[in-house]
Amino acid sequence: MTNKQQIITIDGPSGVGKSSVSRNLAAELGYVYLDTGAMYRAVALYFVRQQVAVDDEKQIAPGLTGIHLTLEPAASMEDDVGVFLNGDDVSEAIRTPELSMAASKISALPAVRSYLTAMQRTLAGKGKVIAEGRDMGTVVFPLAQHKFFLEADPRERCRRRVRQLKDKGVDVDEQEILSMILKRDNDDSTRALAPLKKAEDAYTIDTTSLSLDQVCSLILERIVNTARQG
Repeated sequence: MTNKQQIITIDGPSGVGKSSVSRNLAAELGYVYLDTGAMYRAVALYFVRQQVAVDDEKQIAPGLTGIHLTLEPAASMEDDVGVFLNGDDVSEAIRTPELSMAASKISALPAVRSYLTAMQRTLAGKGKVIAEGRDMGTVVFPLAQHKFFLEADPRERCRRRVRQLKDKGVDVDEQEILSMILKRDNDDSTRALAPLKKAEDAYTIDTTSLSLDQVCSLILERIVNTARQG
């Protein structure tokens, strides 16, 4: 492990359980949970509020210096990471389907990826971090000690997302959510810069029919076995 970072990456498309798994593993291992998806959503929200198109890099690039992000640990296992944008709590505002699509667009911009990648590496500088996203194991932390890639059937991912939104009192159309998921999958996996893909040395887990505890157990078992072999 001489050149490996004490980092665990959890990559995969939306709805596969990355956030829940990462939160639970962080609590179990005493690691910091780095929700990089929330960071892209917050940046997208900033420019949406500025009425700047999220694919307009000419306006976005110079505006990045006006953004200050703070992540705070979730209040409980069921909650998302707290996200503060220039001191404003945007934890709920960034969790809409519309912001998910906006985040996908803005994350394709080189200036944004460079800005947030540098921030993510700084936050993880001391190690003992679980980094969740779409390019954690391939681009941001290629030397991570452990890498995992989660996947699941799109319809199951849609059901999970709909249930999550309805639990928050948001009335949504299931077919519309499925269409958004499929479009984001395509956008994220086909973009030229840091596309969504599995790292060659990542371990894949299909979460379609697995519970949260089962996924976490598989990951912890893999980590223990890898440590024994290394």
